[in-house]
Amino acid sequence: MGASHGHAVLLVVLLLAAAAAGASKQQCHDDDRAALLAVKSAFRNASYFVSWTPDIPCCEWFGVSCDASATGRVVSLAIMRDANVTGPMPGAAIARLTRLQELMLFHVPGVSGTIPLSLARLSGLRDLTISRTGVSGPVPPFLGKLTALMSLDLSFNALTGSIPASLAALPRLASINLSRNRLTGAIPPPLLSKAGPEAFLTLSHNNLSGTVPAEFASVNFVQIDLSRNALTGDASVLFGRGKLLLGTVNLSRNAFSFDMSELELPARFDSLDVSHNAIYGGIPAQAGNLSQLMFFNVSYNRLCGEVPGSMARFDVYSFQHNKCLCGAPLPACPPIHG
Repeated sequence: MGASHGHAVLLVVLLLAAAAAGASKQQCHDDDRAALLAVKSAFRNASYFVSWTPDIPCCEWFGVSCDASATGRVVSLAIMRDANVTGPMPGAAIARLTRLQELMLFHVPGVSGTIPLSLARLSGLRDLTISRTGVSGPVPPFLGKLTALMSLDLSFNALTGSIPASLAALPRLASINLSRNRLTGAIPPPLLSKAGPEAFLTLSHNNLSGTVPAEFASVNFVQIDLSRNALTGDASVLFGRGKLLLGTVNLSRNAFSFDMSELELPARFDSLDVSHNAIYGGIPAQAGNLSQLMFFNVSYNRLCGEVPGSMARFDVYSFQHNKCLCGAPLPACPPIHG
């Protein structure tokens, strides 16, 4: 009898625990539910939001994630890959998600208008992605108020104007992607100067001008892509003995001019494209010793001298249209006469 009673008590305890866990999972903060429904309404109840119904807790709605605790607060909102989501960004509704840490609008070409000022109220936002949309207007300076921001991706939009210097004030920002927009002007000198041990910068396919900031010499870049702009001057500050984490650099199709023979490339370097510039000097012999180097293109520059022997594994297109480069895979260098 005692054993049976014990089993019954245990069963009740387990059922109560399961019910509590279920309740925790089902819990959804009323304010966040109302905010999400406002987002759905602003986007004209598009089919993307078909799961956003009253009988399903908002923490289980498609594209929505809540924190791990029992508070049921929404921390992530992702609206992705749906051409039926149309209209301006409902900034006021999104800003009501006061605990939001991640906001992603990706591959939603029907989303239009400018990036709304109300997003500045999302003080806990860590990751902001607005990519492959119809969003236009400037990269707003108010993004500099999002002090928790670690990653910013505004690529593949129709943004115009300059890169706001306010982004440089963000204390935790380590990754910026503003590629494939219509941005003009110079790269703000202190950009990513506060990044921690790793920094990622992609500004390709814009119309940026000016030089590479000298301050970049002290930034621990892992990856940097400045290709297809109108940048000039010396970009050698991106390289050097202290750049131990640097793996990928793309400077192609600009107007950079510097002595390549002076570059120091880190051992883990895997990809370099400096094609279509006005770079002179020679290919550093050290480049031939980089065992992880998978891509290399110095074509359409003003380089001279012999291609390091071990680099014959790259095809002739990697070296063509230079002033006087020679050696495999190019024609042999002329003999040196004493």
